[in-house]
Amino acid sequence: MKYFFLSDGWAIGRIWELGGLWNESAWRRKPQIEQMDLCIWENNEKLWLYRVEDAVLMVEVKPSIKLHAEANAKNIGQVVLKRLITADQAIDRLCSAEQMAQKLEMKG
Repeated sequence: MKYFFLSDGWAIGRIWELGGLWNESAWRRKPQIEQMDLCIWENNEKLWLYRVEDAVLMVEVKPSIKLHAEANAKNIGQVVLKRLITADQAIDRLCSAEQMAQKLEMKG
């Protein structure tokens, strides 16, 4: 499995696999993508952890409809290709966020 973090309010767009864009007709199914019950806070943004199957190489993410409407009002459009990470990298990032939260609690 592979993983990525996605900001609250962003949605998954297109999915890439080794042969290019994910083709549901060829695969006979949608890609396996699951939002986990784990999140971290980074730069005042809530980032949710997602798990994807190994066949997925890259994920396009974009603002949800509400965020997209707000961005259009500001003439800013945004689509991001998310780099997938390993389980070890996801655990490291979760642990780093936990340690940072503990340090902030000690100062507060």
